[in-house]
Formats: sequence, C-alpha cells, structure tokens
Amino acid sequence: MSGDIVNLRTARKRRDRADKEAATERNRFEHGRSKAERELAKARNDKATRDHQASRRDPGKPES
Repeated sequence: MSGDIVNLRTARKRRDRADKEAATERNRFEHGRSKAERELAKARNDKATRDHQASRRDPGKPES
C-alpha cells in the first residue's frame, strides 16, 4: 500500500469550504445586483407590460 496519507479533518474542512464557496457563488448570482440594476430591470419589465397591454385588440376583454 503506497497511498498518500490523508488527514480526514483537513479533507473535511476543504470539502466544507468548497461547498460554502459554491453556495456563496449562487447567492452572488441571485442577489448580487445593485439597486440601480434592479430598478432598471423593473422599469424595463413594466414598460414591456404596458406595451403589451396597449397593443391588445380589445383592452376591456380578458384574453381567453
């Protein structure tokens, strides 16, 4: 048996750090937008909704 000696505590800590970093990266992606970016996205979505509603043939009737 000529395998490498592995300290289980150190290996566990490395694994936990990698898991934590992956979770942190997901949170950065989901929540990492600035206030200006969020407001711009909301304004664009609102405008798209208004444009869509304005182009309806019969604004009073719901789409079926």
